[in-house]
Amino acid sequence: MVEITEAFKKDVLDILAEVCESDEVKDEPDVRLFEEGLMDSFATISLLVEVENRLNIKVPVSDFDRSQWATPKMIIERLAERK
Repeated sequence: MVEITEAFKKDVLDILAEVCESDEVKDEPDVRLFEEGLMDSFATISLLVEVENRLNIKVPVSDFDRSQWATPKMIIERLAERK
C-alpha cells in the first residue's frame, strides 16, 4: 500500500473542491461525486488537467473509470498509486 501524506491529501482535495465548486468534498471523503452531481465529464477532464499541472501526475482519460474514481477518498488513493 502506498503511503498517503496529509499534505498530498490536502492538495488533491483542494483541486477537487475547485473542480467541483464545493467544499463538501473536503468534509465527506466518501461522497459519490457523480451520483451527487458534483462531477460530470467536463469536471473529470478539468480534474485530470489540474492534477497533471499541479501535482505532476499524468492520468490518461482512458484510465479514468468512474467506478474506481467515484469518491474523494478513492481519487486520493488512485493518484497516490501513480505518484
